[in-house]
Amino acid sequence: MSIAEKLSGAREDLAARDGVLVAFSGGVDSSVVAALAHEALGENAVACTAKSETLPVEELADAKQVAREIGVRHEIVEFSELDDPAFVENDDDRCYHCRTMRLGKMYETARELGIETVCDGTNASDPGEGHRPGLEAVEELEVFSPLLANDFEKSEVRDAADHYGLSVADKPSMACLSSRIPTGLDVTETRLTRIEKAERLLRTWGFDQFRVRDHDGLARIEVGSDELDRALDPEFVRASREHLSELGFDHVTLDLHGYETGSVSPESERSENASEPVVENVFETEYPTTD
Repeated sequence: MSIAEKLSGAREDLAARDGVLVAFSGGVDSSVVAALAHEALGENAVACTAKSETLPVEELADAKQVAREIGVRHEIVEFSELDDPAFVENDDDRCYHCRTMRLGKMYETARELGIETVCDGTNASDPGEGHRPGLEAVEELEVFSPLLANDFEKSEVRDAADHYGLSVADKPSMACLSSRIPTGLDVTETRLTRIEKAERLLRTWGFDQFRVRDHDGLARIEVGSDELDRALDPEFVRASREHLSELGFDHVTLDLHGYETGSVSPESERSENASEPVVENVFETEYPTTD
């Protein structure tokens, strides 16, 4: 099917409902769903953003901006994942607990507005992207995913965003701040705050794809592979070391693998290959010597 046919199918699916509330992060997926819903239902479509400690201030600002671009009604609700001990514990199912709370808040808001359907931006590429326990919550809570239902791959979602003239069409994926904390290390407000402030530095320096992973006092900076040269600039090295040290990090490192989705999750590709050395062990290698 063409993009136009998929867009038409998604609009028809949404138009068949009396109204929808879109779980709206301001990323490309939820923005396309909000644009489709607004086109199909007009005032009966609402975009709703959940504000919490895991949402960077800049992401909330982006969500507000994109909602204005679309012209959709935008509601902001507040909650705290840190109220749930299971989330704070940060086990393999952290995203399940987070998504359950977040979507529960969406349903609560939808009921207050007299809306029965909650939508999200899950697309057809998501189920195959490794450890995604948050998708279980989407299924259990019977959230409607129009992009998934109409077989939109991620690249096609970006094409759709271009179709609607959305500024986020090329925006890199930006998971919540808790994804920077390795599994098994408690999610705390202190860690979330210093991660957010650390990533603000990378944003200020103009990096597009980045993460600052918090390994209990060691900051591991990841940037896109095409941006590694910029990350090695002596001025950035100095600024990142000074800034992150002021935030409470004991050590600041640059990951030479570059940015990798879910690199601190239990089933990342790097974790699966953990038995293989990342670099050659020079102490076990015999090299020729010269007199």
